Amino acid sequence: MYFSPSNGVFSTFIINFAYDMPFPFHIDILGVMLKGTIIGILASAPMGPVGVLCVQRTLKKGRWYGFVTGIGAAVSDIIYALITGYGMSFIMDLITNPTNKFWLQIFGSMMLLVFGIYCFRNNPTKKMHHSGNNKGTFWHNGLTAFLVTFSNPLIIFIFMASFAQFAFVIPDHHFEMSLGYACIVGGALLWWYGLTWLIDKVRGKFDENGILIINKVIGSFVIFFSLLMLIGTIFNLYTFY
Repeated sequence: MYFSPSNGVFSTFIINFAYDMPFPFHIDILGVMLKGTIIGILASAPMGPVGVLCVQRTLKKGRWYGFVTGIGAAVSDIIYALITGYGMSFIMDLITNPTNKFWLQIFGSMMLLVFGIYCFRNNPTKKMHHSGNNKGTFWHNGLTAFLVTFSNPLIIFIFMASFAQFAFVIPDHHFEMSLGYACIVGGALLWWYGLTWLIDKVRGKFDENGILIINKVIGSFVIFFSLLMLIGTIFNLYTFY
């Protein structure tokens, strides 16, 4: 039989197919992807030890060595993101309560604000380690970056704040959560790709002051973003589901 839009059988087929889909459409998949991407960038952007290491390797060894360093950091980040999300999934009844959700989002905004102030005031170059001229393999560069990032479990607090503010954890929606976690990795890689591209383009003019400038710009953005989220939560200007 030929199905046209006006055909009743065709319409019934589409309606039944939509109801029988393995996951409901009321979850905004694009929203989950956007949240994941933003969280990935927020977790990666501050110029901590691995950020400085990425800049150094980009300047001394080349852009792709710097990017591989970022990949190692992203692998560590997603492990901590999964741990955070898995832990929060056990208290979803507490988190999804409207009153508790409000205070969690306030708490998340405050944590991001403190993190932004710390990022703005911090000078990562004080503890900068000057690596040798030996390039090493891509595998070695990625592994060392992973170990440097993985040795700092405080990243969990950033994920806790971000997950709470964005209401990122969605219980019993494995497809959407898998997509969200993949976008966290994508957001992190997007940041490292953009950073190494920028450093490579201005390598002749980039020095330790450039690292400080990047850190202050990132800190200012996080402060502004967290204040915006805090005001929006208090005055109910938006709601994340």
